[in-house]
Amino acid sequence: MKYFLVLERTLLFYVIITILYRFMGKREVGELSILDLIVSILIAELAAIAIDKYNESILLAIIPMLALVVIQIVIAKVSLKNGDVRSVLEGEPSVIINRGMVDFEVMLKQRYNLDDLLTQLRSQGIRSIEEVDYAILETSGKLSVFVKNNKRNGEYPLPVILDGKIQDEVLVQINKSKEWLEEALEEEKVVSKDVFYAFYRNQKLFLIRNQSVK
Repeated sequence: MKYFLVLERTLLFYVIITILYRFMGKREVGELSILDLIVSILIAELAAIAIDKYNESILLAIIPMLALVVIQIVIAKVSLKNGDVRSVLEGEPSVIINRGMVDFEVMLKQRYNLDDLLTQLRSQGIRSIEEVDYAILETSGKLSVFVKNNKRNGEYPLPVILDGKIQDEVLVQINKSKEWLEEALEEEKVVSKDVFYAFYRNQKLFLIRNQSVK
């Protein structure tokens, strides 16, 4: 009898967890943020406990699962609208290789060693650091690599403004000042807080305005 109950609960939680993850949105395992990973682990643990303790009410697991999903959805919506909240919860991408030069200070800050860098480069078919123009460590831990002289001519587009927030570190990388950026925005008759995304590429600034701005 208990084997049937365990099997029944296993199938039930399989369906429940599948539905819950559909509500939380589609993301690949390698793209999970720290918060996503924590929620996933907690949901899995709650399901395991509920299956093991088959004599207890199933609501003892379902209620905290639903609470976790609601919290995750609320935080995701807040993070989408507030870049500061997103930075605190998920961190920011880090430029590991900038114009062919390895930034060891950034690597040290991210606790990312040379073996990690070389391993991820090899996994993408890159034999040497010299082949790389830019390498960016994403918040998911994945390394995005842009090789030199690739088919897409021009430099990697560097984000100057994200969700209305000026990226000071990027301005330093492209040797530009805030005054330069403000003048460029003034020419477009827009202020930084009304810019959804602005990037610098091939000596030019490209803007994408917030859709809510008329």
